[in-house]
Amino acid sequence: MILSYLDNMESNREEWIYVKKKKRIQLTTPMTRNFNKELITLVIPIALQNLISATVISADVVMLGMISQSTMSAVSLAGQITFALTLFYMGMATGAGILTAQYWGKKDVQTIQRILSTACLFSFSISILFFLVSFLYPETLMRFFTNDSELIRYGSIFLKMNSFSYLAMGISQMYLSVIRSMENAKLSAWISSLCLILNILFNALCIFVLFPDRPEMAIMAVALATVLARFIELGCCVIYSVTRGSIRFHFPIWDGIQHNLLKDFLKYTMPVQGNYIVWGGALTATAAIIGHVSADMVAANSVASVVKNLTIVLCGGIASGGSILVGKYLGKGETEKAKQVGSRMNLYALLFGIIAGCTIILIKPLVFSIVNLNAISQNYLDGMLYISAFYCIAKSINATNISGIFTAGGDSKFGFWCDSIVMWGIILPLGYLCAFVWHVSPLVLYIVISLDEIIKLPLAFYRYRQYKWLNNITRTFSPVG
Repeated sequence: MILSYLDNMESNREEWIYVKKKKRIQLTTPMTRNFNKELITLVIPIALQNLISATVISADVVMLGMISQSTMSAVSLAGQITFALTLFYMGMATGAGILTAQYWGKKDVQTIQRILSTACLFSFSISILFFLVSFLYPETLMRFFTNDSELIRYGSIFLKMNSFSYLAMGISQMYLSVIRSMENAKLSAWISSLCLILNILFNALCIFVLFPDRPEMAIMAVALATVLARFIELGCCVIYSVTRGSIRFHFPIWDGIQHNLLKDFLKYTMPVQGNYIVWGGALTATAAIIGHVSADMVAANSVASVVKNLTIVLCGGIASGGSILVGKYLGKGETEKAKQVGSRMNLYALLFGIIAGCTIILIKPLVFSIVNLNAISQNYLDGMLYISAFYCIAKSINATNISGIFTAGGDSKFGFWCDSIVMWGIILPLGYLCAFVWHVSPLVLYIVISLDEIIKLPLAFYRYRQYKWLNNITRTFSPVG
């Protein structure tokens, strides 16, 4: 009798386990399969676009590095102004992307059109400001980054010409961000690919054919090549929007709906914008610290930054692509699916962060064979690449959570406070002390200024596990007209 009772219990237990497993398989397998398919469809084009964007910026630095170390270092420092402007674009594009992804989940294209108009208005205003300052005061800006007269002269030439590209970048970046959040990442990748090819061809023509022995003319021509590529990019966006696009460029229609959307745009954009400015401002400040330590460290850091940015593009694709899916599911009200997407994204972020780190180590010999550095800079670069390999792992996970998952669900304030405390309260003071008070070696200084992602990692993961990012932030608008 006892044995019969135990057999019944075991039979019931096995049946319960079978039902539970079957239910879990029915729930998660289609979800996982669909998610992987959707993520790959988004991640590949976005990663390609990120690679292209990073390559466009890096092409000027690397190709000028074939002329001389000074031209490369000067353009790298001048590029910090473009980087600062890009931070504004990233903040506004993220804010527009948050809203677009969730309204795309509701298939509300009319509202997305209004979001694009608002984002373009803000981005163009910022572009004009940066254009005027860079064109009128290039030497003043360069003196912030270095006191080397040669670097200031070369950098000012590049900055003054390159400032014209800002007038096109703001509008095109907003458009590409919005259509990407509408799961049309292939188009943005194609447009960016075309611009990259043109930019590299123009650079090669200027550096190796027209001005191989005239560095000042080569720098000016390379900057002009970037300007032409950016305006062609904008032209492609305009042509597509007019001929085939579901959304187009036009001025905002100021009514009650636009007023509410503007409040939402500012509500979710300002914390993200603040986060990018705090984070990017700290990176710019560290570049200034490095610029005042030694020209050799500037050269090594220029190359290390290029390598790091190129190898981590797939991680950025995971963050961007996954955030679009999280936003879409939250806009649909499918909270559990959004939570499963978040878990899967963290797993992929870890995997591709490790791949990025290993890639840096593997391509070291190739990097040294391409760039023309002196012995001291090569020694610095060797250590910087090893440090960057570990940095990429933490960076991948943090970017996925802070810039991807959290912002997709409207939890955009965490990144601002996290970077404010870590970057400005810890990293920058330590970096300043190490460079100018304790006078540590350049590699020790580089380790210190690279600790930010390691410090943020446990904080971001704890925030993720609180699930405060599971929010539907869309509104329901009455049809107009």
